[in-house]
Amino acid sequence: MSLPFPEYDTLDGLAIADLVRRGEVSATEVTDAALARVQARNPRLNAVVRPLDAFGRDMARRVDPAAPFAGVPMLIKDLMATIAGVPTSHGTRVMQKVTPGHDSALVARYRRAGAVFVGKANTPELGLTPFTESEALGPARNPWDVTRTPGGSSGGSGAAVAARIVPIAHGGDGGGSIRIPASCTGVFGLKPSRGRMPTGPDLGDVWRGFVQEHVLTRTVRDSAAMLDATAGEDVGAPLSCPPQARPYLDEVTTEPGALRIAVTASPFFGSRVHPDCVAALDDAAALLASLGHHVERDEPVVEGQQLARDFLTVVAAECRADLAWMGEQLQRAPRRDDVEVATWALGLLGQAFQASDYAASMRRLQMAGRTCGEFLTRYDLLVTPTLGSPPFPIGALQPSSTERAALALLGRFGLGGALKAAGLLDETAKKVFGFMPYTPLFNVTGQPAMSVPLYWNAQGLPIGTQVVARVGDEATLFRVAGQLERARPWTGRVPPLD
Repeated sequence: MSLPFPEYDTLDGLAIADLVRRGEVSATEVTDAALARVQARNPRLNAVVRPLDAFGRDMARRVDPAAPFAGVPMLIKDLMATIAGVPTSHGTRVMQKVTPGHDSALVARYRRAGAVFVGKANTPELGLTPFTESEALGPARNPWDVTRTPGGSSGGSGAAVAARIVPIAHGGDGGGSIRIPASCTGVFGLKPSRGRMPTGPDLGDVWRGFVQEHVLTRTVRDSAAMLDATAGEDVGAPLSCPPQARPYLDEVTTEPGALRIAVTASPFFGSRVHPDCVAALDDAAALLASLGHHVERDEPVVEGQQLARDFLTVVAAECRADLAWMGEQLQRAPRRDDVEVATWALGLLGQAFQASDYAASMRRLQMAGRTCGEFLTRYDLLVTPTLGSPPFPIGALQPSSTERAALALLGRFGLGGALKAAGLLDETAKKVFGFMPYTPLFNVTGQPAMSVPLYWNAQGLPIGTQVVARVGDEATLFRVAGQLERARPWTGRVPPLD
């Protein structure tokens, strides 16, 4: 099938904006090209769960051609970020028709940057899983192999960017949810430092500061330029980050110099790592050494098993608070059948903990931040695999039928204490952190981290490499990312499209 504006598939956001600015193509023509690709490519991916045809075309007609991303099509994840007048489901059944009356602060900044919203991107229920398979929205699929996950929780965003539906898509990262789909779909994804991005006007810190929002992109420069357009002061926010010294876009073309880089394949929260992920790390380490960096094996020492429990303690408590918030939006008490059985069970678990459990967990997690902060006084960067395995088949991490029945039974009787006694937290940690043993630590520490697509395995699946810097030092990440992109360009690697 012939699609309009065929060169669209080869252009990043800044290149499209440049064409719009010079009058070589109109923002409306670009929007039509994106919407045609939603129609053609989304049915096999389920990346876009709410196309915004009329909304997007109306935005395109009013684009400021001087804006940095003038006329650039973009997806907004169907979680947290709100668009005035457009329902935000948060991956649930019951929130499908709840329509916010205003933009979130970040969405307002995307508007000012000239982006055009052409759809809402798929997400798991309440963003709780590293895969995107909610009962309400259905599974998102990986364009490299549609039987496999694109990751989560920004799985729809990663799949759409990889499939050239849009050059840029919004994501949020509370345990790896930008970096995980970036790794699974072969695109670039950066989680900014804690406090870098706005969370207003409706939220303070999210998941005690673990969550940061930004974008998934095909090119490093799009990520840098969008961070320039959206980061900065957020009035009344509980957290803040020192401003950058100069535009991040300038950093992408700045050589980083010889850096001291620590490399490790040792999982922080899991126990085993797939050989493909180790091979991708070794390949990245060799590439960095060839570029003149001093690379050595070393890692921060943390109590991974305890920290995994602590992380899930906080997430369980936040889940319970989210269920209460949903009840406020619906103007009634939350009910068990409002959400999936695992979500309800996690909320019961959060209710079962004592306040002192939560406080003790946060104390230990914050001390991990001290450990990692001290470690990066000796190195400029830490490099790890992004994930513990390649993208897995859809459904592989879902609860088994037996587990679902047990969760449903316990949930029916409100046995939060029984869930805790049954060791659900330990079992959940083992399964989830086996897939994502590296990313959550840097949500806990607040350090900026990115997944860079440098490696594809023998099955043709992308395998990301994670690079972590000191808090506030996105500049070094963008310098190194730009250097890696020049040394081994990845945008020419394209999954099957039409």
